[in-house]
Amino acid sequence: MISTDRAPAPAGHYAQAVRAGGFVYVAGQVPRAPDGSYIPGDITTETDLVLRNLAAVAGAAGGGLADVVKVTAYLTRVEDFAEFDAEYARHFGSTRPARTTVVAGLRSVRVEVDAVLYLPG
Repeated sequence: MISTDRAPAPAGHYAQAVRAGGFVYVAGQVPRAPDGSYIPGDITTETDLVLRNLAAVAGAAGGGLADVVKVTAYLTRVEDFAEFDAEYARHFGSTRPARTTVVAGLRSVRVEVDAVLYLPG
């Protein structure tokens, strides 16, 4: 089990991330501060915090966003896709993991992101 206090603690019976061989599976990260607090924001602000949380968990596993090979993103509103994608691109830069984006009925947040990292050795 992988965990860090630099991202919010799980809200249920699950780990922030788990390693299986060379892969690290990061649970869905939401726009909450590491202390668990949530201040609603626009999609850009929420995406920024989600991806900073993802980077913190990846860092606790010994990797970073450059090691992400697969992302699933969940958005509350399809209308937010362009702004989400722009902020996502800002964080990932030239790294382009495979990604699926789903419009879902999220509780009280605009975006959630889970990821798979590949960290051989």
